[in-house]
Amino acid sequence: MIFRQVEDPDDPAVSDYIGLRDPDLRISVEAPGGIGTPHGRFITEGALALERLLDSPYPIRSILVSESQATKLADPLGTVPDGTPVLRASQAVLNRIAGFNLHRGVLASAERLPLASMRTLTFGASRILALEGIVDHENMGGLFRNAAAFGVQAVILDRTCADPLYRRAVRVSLGHVLRVPFTRVVDWTGGLDQLRADGVRTLALTPTGSVPIGEIRRDKRPMALLLGSEGPGLTAATLARVDERICIPMADGVDSLNVAAAAAVALYALSG
Repeated sequence: MIFRQVEDPDDPAVSDYIGLRDPDLRISVEAPGGIGTPHGRFITEGALALERLLDSPYPIRSILVSESQATKLADPLGTVPDGTPVLRASQAVLNRIAGFNLHRGVLASAERLPLASMRTLTFGASRILALEGIVDHENMGGLFRNAAAFGVQAVILDRTCADPLYRRAVRVSLGHVLRVPFTRVVDWTGGLDQLRADGVRTLALTPTGSVPIGEIRRDKRPMALLLGSEGPGLTAATLARVDERICIPMADGVDSLNVAAAAAVALYALSG
């Protein structure tokens, strides 16, 4: 592995990594496109996320590591595709590039892939996760980590959900967001109607659900588990379109779990 040493934070080779905490700059650089349209890029942070990226279909633009991490990551960096720039910088220069103390010392920039249509993504999938209004990146990352752990084959997002490829979401997911297929559905209620028309059993997880998750009747249909944001939960329009409203029984005085924790419980229960 031949590293290219970066001495100057203004080096054009590291332009993808400038201002990682500047939301306006990141949106302008990383904004995803629509269905079938590749656009923008995304950044991963940390050694584990880099390893997941190297094992993913996303084209890597470049990799930037601190001098100390360059030695530790000799094995995974040895699998980097030929022609991919692998950049190395001192910790001080790395911090100036990122705009904060990047103690993990590992960044990578990759190209987004075109989003598939919902029907293309869910065709043949037996377990689907459908997310409405999940705007917190840490929750998004946790949900994708759970999706990978419990064999979810497709994740569909409404138009208001946070970007799963935002740096924090990728990090919290431990890079699993890079291996779980997802897409975004603009016509959310129409998409839910289409799922049901395609024979998918839609299950809305809500504190007001009438069916405890341990009492769900099993059948051979593919299943989609629907989850909403913490607080408001799933919208009335969504709840009106599902096959069943299910709940996780709670002790008195507790009405809900964190959305990622609730997803883990529900996906485990539905996997039996």
